[in-house]
Amino acid sequence: MYYLLVIFAVFIAACAQLLLKKGAQIQYDNIIRQYLNVWVISGYAIMFAAMIINIFAMSRGVQVKEVSIIESLSYLFVPILSYIFFKETLSIKKIIAIAIIIAGIIIFFTPMPTF
Repeated sequence: MYYLLVIFAVFIAACAQLLLKKGAQIQYDNIIRQYLNVWVISGYAIMFAAMIINIFAMSRGVQVKEVSIIESLSYLFVPILSYIFFKETLSIKKIIAIAIIIAGIIIFFTPMPTF
């Protein structure tokens, strides 16, 4: 259950990265508005929420090493979301790299046989 919370935190952090990109794409008349607009503030607020969720999950028994491995799912979420919302390309190299990352996560969480 708490592992699903960590995965959710990774997903919303990936969404926050998209909000930050959206905010960076808009040109404002001064530097204060460039960094203090609704997109940037929302992105950082969601990142903060993801951090709180991670802390909660770790306080309930999810280990730091497991959280750091699960957070590599952002390498899956961000390219897919950026493809959907920003029409960024997903090259075959990126797809292969994502598959390798997912394989690594599966290997990490697969129990080793005991002899």
